[in-house]
Amino acid sequence: MGFLYSQFFRTPPYPTGNFSGKTVIITGSNVGLGKEAARHYARLGAGKLILAVRSVDKGQAAKEDIVRTTGHQNTHVWKLDMSDYGSVQAFTKRADTELDRVDIFIANAGVVRAEYHEVNGHEEAISVNVIATFLLMANMMPKMRETAARFHTRPTFAVTGSGAYTQTTFPQRSAPNGAILTTLSDRETSKKYWLQQYPVSKLVQLLFVRGIADQHPASKFPVTINIANPGLCHSELARDMNGLGFRLFKLIVARSTEVGSRTLVHAGASGVETHGKYLSDCIIEEPTALVTDAAGQESQKRITDEVLKAIDAIQPGASKKF
Repeated sequence: MGFLYSQFFRTPPYPTGNFSGKTVIITGSNVGLGKEAARHYARLGAGKLILAVRSVDKGQAAKEDIVRTTGHQNTHVWKLDMSDYGSVQAFTKRADTELDRVDIFIANAGVVRAEYHEVNGHEEAISVNVIATFLLMANMMPKMRETAARFHTRPTFAVTGSGAYTQTTFPQRSAPNGAILTTLSDRETSKKYWLQQYPVSKLVQLLFVRGIADQHPASKFPVTINIANPGLCHSELARDMNGLGFRLFKLIVARSTEVGSRTLVHAGASGVETHGKYLSDCIIEEPTALVTDAAGQESQKRITDEVLKAIDAIQPGASKKF
């Protein structure tokens, strides 16, 4: 009922503010929530706006549309394929060398599949939504920490989460120590719990954000890291989910893409009070007991350790960048 109340009776506020001089990066910004969030930041005068996209051609089309509707003249399209860890590393290296500063980073790119796909040795949602996203986060931290020190500001790295995390019982947390990610990617286990696969990827995101914030508290860490739930929106995220029932449900319940994007703008513009927090409808919300009870706290520690080890296996020393 909380989900339906949110969808029908809460409307995230229309973004306001002034982002002049700020550099904003948004992944998955050629369509949907990312594009509309980018449009808001452009409208609000972002000093430099980077559309980080898998398809440069589609990104260019998005840029032209954003420029046409906002008049923003400092929008750029950069290649980033979240299914390719090498692309993630190349993107962050480019950001480090070519940008003076990074004030706001919206990690919005993600996947939902109707059936099992393996990428980089993991089920695709785990590879993209979890491992690649946090490899990206780790590699952006040095530049964002530098921005904090050089410009006396506090950058924000926001992850697009989902209230769908509540739609899993997280059976994989019973896996042996160090084997949760492996179990989440096991073909037979994934198929057995397939309807929970996307929700559990969003749960793992939430656990990791909270875990990193616990390891690096706001008082000692100069970058705010948070996670935002945009609600169910009309977007291309679930384009593989073509069942009639889901389409009808979405038609009745989903928010417009623009309304959902307001939550991402809010998360990126939020400060120290949101460090490690879950934001829903532009409000800090306490997660459910699945996250906060004793078992959830144990899962949080295990997931944080496993994800850090996973990104170190891809890029030795990546975890030390936090």
